[in-house]
Amino acid sequence: QVQLVESGGGSVQPGGSLRLSCSASESIFSLAAMGWYRQAPGKDRDLVAVIVGGQLKYADSVKGRFAISRDNAANTIYLQMNDLKPEDTAAYYCNARKYIGRTLNENWGQGTQVTVSP
Repeated sequence: QVQLVESGGGSVQPGGSLRLSCSASESIFSLAAMGWYRQAPGKDRDLVAVIVGGQLKYADSVKGRFAISRDNAANTIYLQMNDLKPEDTAAYYCNARKYIGRTLNENWGQGTQVTVSP
C-alpha cells in the first residue's frame, strides 16, 4: 500500500487560486501513475490531472487553468489551480497506481475539500 497525504484545500472566491499537495510514502518513480481526481456531492469521481509515463494529462474542463507537477526528491505531486470556478467545488483526491507483479493497485488519499463561492 502506498500512503498518500494531501494538503492545501480550502475556500476561495471565483477567480482565485489554490495549490494542492500530495506526498507519497515511497518514491514516485516506483509508481505507474499519480494524479488528482475530484468528486462533487452526488456525482462520480472524475479525473482532473495525472502524470503517467512522463506525460501530463488533464480533464478538458481544467485545461489552461490547472497544472500538475512533481518533486521527485520529495515524493510529492502538486496541483496548481488558477481561475477557480464554482463548478470546481469538490473533494479532491490524490491517486497513485502501482504494479504489484502483474496487478495494478490503486491507492487513494483521504481527500481535501475545495470550495469556490462568492
